[in-house]
Amino acid sequence: MTGTPPGPAAPAPDPLSPAARRIADAMAAGFPDPADGPLDAAALRRASRAAPPEPGAGGVTAAGATVPGPPGAPGVPVRIYRPDAPAAGPRPLIVFCHGGGWVLCDLDTHDGLCRQLARRGGAVVVSVDYRRAPEDRFPAAAEDAYAATAWAAARAAELGCAPERVAVAGDSSGGNLAAAVTLMARDRGGPRLAAQLLVYPVLDHRLAGASATAYATGFFHTTAHMRWYWDQYLGPDGDRDHPYASPGLAADLSGLPPALLVLPECDPLRDEGRAYGRALRAAGVPVRVDEHPGTFHGFLGAAGALPAADAALDAVGDWLTGTLCDGGVTSR
Repeated sequence: MTGTPPGPAAPAPDPLSPAARRIADAMAAGFPDPADGPLDAAALRRASRAAPPEPGAGGVTAAGATVPGPPGAPGVPVRIYRPDAPAAGPRPLIVFCHGGGWVLCDLDTHDGLCRQLARRGGAVVVSVDYRRAPEDRFPAAAEDAYAATAWAAARAAELGCAPERVAVAGDSSGGNLAAAVTLMARDRGGPRLAAQLLVYPVLDHRLAGASATAYATGFFHTTAHMRWYWDQYLGPDGDRDHPYASPGLAADLSGLPPALLVLPECDPLRDEGRAYGRALRAAGVPVRVDEHPGTFHGFLGAAGALPAADAALDAVGDWLTGTLCDGGVTSR
């Protein structure tokens, strides 16, 4: 007896929410894929530029400055954000490093996110425009981030902030730099940091987690893009295992400040973020890992259009307030 051959299998459900799928696809449209040919860093920068913001947008006032860089290096441009709402006392201080694979983006592309952090965290935010690869490779960006953090911490009182409430933060490659700064500050006897906020951070050059395969393509940020970014940042001779380059490979994570990791479900980097959270916890560091289902790498940039991004920012603001103002740390 001959049976009816089975029909085609039903397609797997999309793990992204419908709103996240629309935004991720729009962000990916026109963004070159390394599989299609060599990428040009300068052309990508031009394509990713954002319009300069209004200085007082979102209830936050911003002003530019240049702070001393590492020895022998140029000064580091920063943008300082202050909430317009009055404060009862000194504010927390957050030093923020933008993402972009150490190659793309700048103060303007992450202006909106910095305003969100300032407003929701009631904090002064110092956004760092570090040197970028491939023109300036590791450790230039990490050293710029550390120099800006040391400058901000030393002048916390002048900035209207409490010196004991200084945090570092960053998204993607900026999360890598924030994590590196915590290690540098500990190792060098530098500023005492009260918290670290790591938003879909880059932590391990090996890209060995299952998520790097499961979400390698189709979710805006691809594994191939990440490998290209690593190549630009480290070059052919860079020390990929150095803990300031790959904090996820650091042998000792003890003595670091409390951490919040914000991880999207559909991100090639998700599993290295999970692993870092476990390693921090094993080292005795208070840590909270927030995973957001149905989201993708870069989703916080869609605040106002993606409900999951606004919910994540609400959680970030609550954590910053609890950790930097109330003295409490929630770990899970």
